[in-house]
Amino acid sequence: MKDMKRTAMSEVFRQGDRVEIYCRSKDESWESYMDAYVGLRGIVSDPDSVINDPEALVRVTLDGTGGTHRLPQDCLRKVGKDRADGTKNHPVP
Repeated sequence: MKDMKRTAMSEVFRQGDRVEIYCRSKDESWESYMDAYVGLRGIVSDPDSVINDPEALVRVTLDGTGGTHRLPQDCLRKVGKDRADGTKNHPVP
């Protein structure tokens, strides 16, 4: 488990990155209602262009929910290079 967390935490997330919530977080900010989000994908919509603090929560707009949530980084991983609409996944300037 430590290796998985280390790998996830070493990723740098950028605004506009496509991500997946691939597991339940071990972070104390994780709430039980968030279990329903595991498996969903979305786009990092944090106003900072680069999130390089591994303890910081990352703002993610989830596909199909119309909602934006602040999530711990240990439950996120980058996916694919294209957005759900088929356009290229470039960080927003």
